[in-house]
Amino acid sequence: MSKKRRKILLSVGLWGLLGLLGYGMYLYTIAGELRAIDPHFAGSSRLVPGVPGPEDIVILSDGSGAFIASQDRRAHLAGEPARGAIYYYDLHDPEAVPVNLTPDAAENFRPHGLGLYEGDSTLLFVVNHPRANLWGDVPGEGPAHAIEVYAVEGAQLTHRRRIVGDLLVTPNDVAPVGPNEFYVTNDHGSGDTTTRKLEDYLRIAAAHLVYFDGSELTRIAGDYHYANGVAVSRDGTELYLAASTDRAVFVFDRDPVSSALTLKSEIFADTGVDNINIDSDGDLWIGAHPKLLTLTSHMSDPNVPSPSQVLRMRRGDDGGFTVEEVFLSDGTKFSASTCAARHGNRLLIGSVLASGFLDCVMDTP
Repeated sequence: MSKKRRKILLSVGLWGLLGLLGYGMYLYTIAGELRAIDPHFAGSSRLVPGVPGPEDIVILSDGSGAFIASQDRRAHLAGEPARGAIYYYDLHDPEAVPVNLTPDAAENFRPHGLGLYEGDSTLLFVVNHPRANLWGDVPGEGPAHAIEVYAVEGAQLTHRRRIVGDLLVTPNDVAPVGPNEFYVTNDHGSGDTTTRKLEDYLRIAAAHLVYFDGSELTRIAGDYHYANGVAVSRDGTELYLAASTDRAVFVFDRDPVSSALTLKSEIFADTGVDNINIDSDGDLWIGAHPKLLTLTSHMSDPNVPSPSQVLRMRRGDDGGFTVEEVFLSDGTKFSASTCAARHGNRLLIGSVLASGFLDCVMDTP
């Protein structure tokens, strides 16, 4: 090899290495890894045990109780998948213990996002992953993903319907807008493990939103970096989509008749926003991950704590939102918060991998 050719190859290699280092620092920075964590919460909290992986929580509008999606993801990742469950938690009983409402569900029942519809009837919509784990689809028979619909009768659930389809690629969260209609996020564009990782680390915007009109699934909006939580305002005129690695919540005008969406604004949160709940005031409550690469490490190693964060997005007089950090923890006692549901001065915080959820009482609602 000539001296000139060696010099060119060395130069190309050096620039390539510098490019990789620069990109790595870029990912490290936007993932929030340089952020200082100053824990705070104006109130008290206690861990309610016995509910593994309480990834999503929804509260009935009358504040009587909450439904919790539970899946032991640690066991699943260890090759010992366990049946998940939907729990009910009585908010009026100070001695309440979460009750498993789905003890007879299929062995491969693995609930994820929840959506509550309260109209002429009360229905609970559940994202289910019968043949998938945190990293992607796994071999087997039957659909990898489904939306399960349950009728709510007091503190009991009765299964009513299952929706499956090719457009349920990597469903994460669901927002019902009628007894048969809903929006659902796909947090990636592919269920393949390798492709999903490429989307994440190469920042390929392939996540999207799908709508079900009662009979057919249709892709309705995209593309995002890790579309996660989704919620619809109580009057049905706005839709909110949390994109974790965009670190933002996208606000859409929604036509309540046609369900068509028009992007209206983007709320930059500068954190890994996850599930969205809407309280009686119309404020958004969001579980979030301030350090996304640390979250990935926590998924692989439970000894690595991942910070927990709760945001409240308040609607102002101008119709916009202001972002307030209500809760921040370094993760040593409660890691990887994924959702926050508020009623009055009660705040329930869930997690993707914790062994229980936080029941908090805020000093001021």
